[in-house]
Amino acid sequence: MKRILVLASILIFSCSNDPQNCDILIENGMIYDGTGDKPYKGVVAISNDKIIYVGKNKNFIADKVIDATDKAVSPGFINMLSWAYDTLMNDGRSLSDLKQGVTLEVFGEGTSPGPSGNIEDNSYVSFGEAMQTLEDNGVSTNIASYLGATTVRIQEIGYANRKATDEEMESMRNIVKLAMEQGAIGIGSSLIYAPADYADTNELIELSKVASAYGGRYISHMRNEDSRILSAVDELIEIAEQANIPAEIYHLKASRQANYHLLDSVISKVEEARSRGLKITADMYTYTASSTGLTGVIPTWVQEGGREAWINRMKKPDIRKMLFADIRKELSEQPPEGILMVGFNKKSMADKYRGMTIAEAAKLRGESPEEAIVDLIIEDGSRIQCIYFSMSEENIRKKIQLPWVSFDSDAGSYSDISKDFITHPRAFGSFIRVIGRYTRDEGLLELPEAIRKLSGLPAENLGISDRGLLKENYFADVVIFDPNNVRDNATFEEPLQYAEGIENVIVNGVEVISNGEHTGEYSGRFIKGAGYNSGGN
Repeated sequence: MKRILVLASILIFSCSNDPQNCDILIENGMIYDGTGDKPYKGVVAISNDKIIYVGKNKNFIADKVIDATDKAVSPGFINMLSWAYDTLMNDGRSLSDLKQGVTLEVFGEGTSPGPSGNIEDNSYVSFGEAMQTLEDNGVSTNIASYLGATTVRIQEIGYANRKATDEEMESMRNIVKLAMEQGAIGIGSSLIYAPADYADTNELIELSKVASAYGGRYISHMRNEDSRILSAVDELIEIAEQANIPAEIYHLKASRQANYHLLDSVISKVEEARSRGLKITADMYTYTASSTGLTGVIPTWVQEGGREAWINRMKKPDIRKMLFADIRKELSEQPPEGILMVGFNKKSMADKYRGMTIAEAAKLRGESPEEAIVDLIIEDGSRIQCIYFSMSEENIRKKIQLPWVSFDSDAGSYSDISKDFITHPRAFGSFIRVIGRYTRDEGLLELPEAIRKLSGLPAENLGISDRGLLKENYFADVVIFDPNNVRDNATFEEPLQYAEGIENVIVNGVEVISNGEHTGEYSGRFIKGAGYNSGGN
């Protein structure tokens, strides 16, 4: 009997040491699992689209072996605020983000890819259909989205500056219900812009209650980011509390020099709410300049009715007088020398003014800055995309170290840098700067924590349970890079420069970046929120 037991033990030991097959084996790398724990030298084994082993054992037979000696192996990074839907529809490679290690783009700051159009004229496209269209079109990164609260309002109310009726609120709740069932992460608002800011707090609470019932989240470009930022934080916390929903602050900042000191009070408010059990988090980009249209200094009262209506309204003498007074007030805190114009609708306007500040354009035109702002918009027929130099480097460093803050680009993802355009360098550098400049060079974070804030933390905040970590049975979104060599190259003067140091990127078990170059693979998927399993299609 004893001899039989010994033989059985030998057979079990032998079987347990037999080589296991896998598609991809990453060996000899330092494993950073996304939890913030200390790294260790080990292997990651991938079969199909899943991680089947993470640890120190290396008894595998693989179709492909990647030697990660002297490299970090981490989960793919998550871009918590991406505007890449349209750019990815044009070119699904997503190189400006992939070359920073991003494997998931999250849309939905106020507006979302759907719903849009009208059922009556067969132009209606649902949220789920819009997202699925991008996956079907071919994309190398995963995609996910919040449902834009602005999109919901436009579908039901249009661009009117008024409170929703009871009937309209019920219709908007139904829009949210359907989108959550189709995979929306939650509700995303952008309350600094029209018509988003025409919604009151109660409207946002009611929409968030529906999302909460489906396990969704609320995320917001708050109603103010400068002198009234504290009341804006109070509103976000109230929504989280009343709707019983986790809430995140988009691109946390205290804008304009007179308000830099308010960041400490913002942090205190968030941490007090967290201490009461509320799930309040934030994300940020790693630059001292923001980017939006000239609408950033134009009051929303003039913007009612949509772009054509408000551009025509700005031509009226009585409106212009009031408008100039309001813009002057904005420019007293945001000087025209710190507003750089980068995006125009008309080529003739771009040829003349792109790369100029408002101060420079006003001088060229012989106008005051406020006159130049209004007239440039009228002439171009657009809001004119600008870069605003409005934040503090000291505050950037402070935010990066907060344990509840993750990262975003607030930009598109670009793959053809031969085209004639200018954008904010954050599209090419926001994530890699976390690892290179702020972790390796300045020592603000330890690398395990930096990686947690780029992967595990945002996945948790999105409510995604099977991504963001290097863990068995998780989807295989993996990045291999040399921490000593990663760097951002994009500048405000020359923004179209890819980051360096990301060597391999795997998305759903498929290598999309190999030795720093795109492989021609489009393995990204539409990642759906918790409500998807409740019956939507």
